[in-house]
Amino acid sequence: MLKVLFVASEADPFIKTGGLGDVAGALPKSLKKLGVDVRVIIPKYKNIKQQYKDKLIFKKWYMVPVGWRESYCGIFEYEHEGVKFYCLDNEQYFGRDGMYGYWDDGERFAYFNRAVLQTLKEIDFQPDVIHCNDWQTGMLPVLLKLEYCGDPFYSNIKTVFSIHNLLFQGIYDPNILQELFGYDMEPFNNGSLELYGGVSFLKGGINYSDKVSTVSYTYADEIQTPQYGERLDGLLRARNYALSGILNGIDYSVYNPETDIYLFKNYSLEKLEDKKVNKKELQKHLGLPQREDAPIIGVVSRLTNQKGMDLVINIADRLLQHNVQLVILGTGDHGYEDHFKNLQSRYPDKVSANIRFDDCLAHRIYAGSDIFLMPSLFEPCGLGQLIALRYGTIPVVRETGGLKDTVHPYNQFTGEGNGFSFRNYNSSELLSTLEYSIQCYHNKQVWNGLIRYALMSDNSWEKSAVDYKNLYEALIG
Repeated sequence: MLKVLFVASEADPFIKTGGLGDVAGALPKSLKKLGVDVRVIIPKYKNIKQQYKDKLIFKKWYMVPVGWRESYCGIFEYEHEGVKFYCLDNEQYFGRDGMYGYWDDGERFAYFNRAVLQTLKEIDFQPDVIHCNDWQTGMLPVLLKLEYCGDPFYSNIKTVFSIHNLLFQGIYDPNILQELFGYDMEPFNNGSLELYGGVSFLKGGINYSDKVSTVSYTYADEIQTPQYGERLDGLLRARNYALSGILNGIDYSVYNPETDIYLFKNYSLEKLEDKKVNKKELQKHLGLPQREDAPIIGVVSRLTNQKGMDLVINIADRLLQHNVQLVILGTGDHGYEDHFKNLQSRYPDKVSANIRFDDCLAHRIYAGSDIFLMPSLFEPCGLGQLIALRYGTIPVVRETGGLKDTVHPYNQFTGEGNGFSFRNYNSSELLSTLEYSIQCYHNKQVWNGLIRYALMSDNSWEKSAVDYKNLYEALIG
């Protein structure tokens, strides 16, 4: 049986800040269904949801070397939907309110990477493949290649390193090599870890892993260009032979309009009229006029430049001259938050700005909106458009990364397509694409066809899990 260890800095349902947490929760479940013995290791954060924290079973403790020091590691275990999750406990590093953004993140995740490798012996689990994710796990393949491969227990373990967002690179002072890992400066001096004067955990993951993957086909191509490569495009072109794109999916048991407990009324392809109930109730819930003739344009997003919020702000006043309603949910840069609140005060019948995180409202927006907006500057995969499609809400996206791979523009001649897209990062193109989608909304035959295509799109994890399993099997021969 193929044995895989999935290592991440977060995992749903325990704790998550974004797409990585969704992947770490859903992909292992799908791999398990394919007969893979898959286990997951994450840090035991202070803010893991209490309902899961209470169920964690303490297995054992031991000491982990961090440079010249030794630090405690407690192993906690919990089986969730058939998958064993291990949470590594260290109050000094993980007993904090937040997950990331601390001055000592380099030390925290240096500890975590070594603790993961040491834990394998402690739990007597010898995987064929360790699947690492993003910079927080980038030094694990480095440790394996430079240090642990001499031990027969580790010598045959292969590594896959997945890039969820190349922007975050985990760059720290070169002194950490000696201070936290007990290494000399050779990996820095030979360029395998050095990035613009610092040690980059992400670069380590790319250089020392057996295979590198990323979360969509288009993003795998984009990151090899200067425009999207975040100063690592040359390295990624050099490692092109080891790089592949595998599309993320979404958990169809969590996002299901037929069973979703958050919806005002459940619906399906056969009961499309009930989707309209969700729209009407959403309008009522948010204090907007209940108008079927006004399409709701939904935004569930971090309010940042990367997500294209500057384009939305550029066109907002012109867009709102149309008979539409704009519903926003998210937090982010204060400038964007204030602008959307200001829009709501100026267009109280057309705009609802909800500046917070609210999972229940998010589900209701996915179900109750007509159009879902994602005009991202770049988007490695994107989950919002996949969730919107699952709920029969039509995405309007920019053609980048996973958005390009999953949203197929409506073709008026064949009637095919599950959304609308524009190519250039340009507010005029966004506005004209939105205006075209609004025009199509008023043609019920066209719009119902789009909804049907959307609901029939398969973006579940099943297909992607097969691709990952094939990748693992190719690695171990």
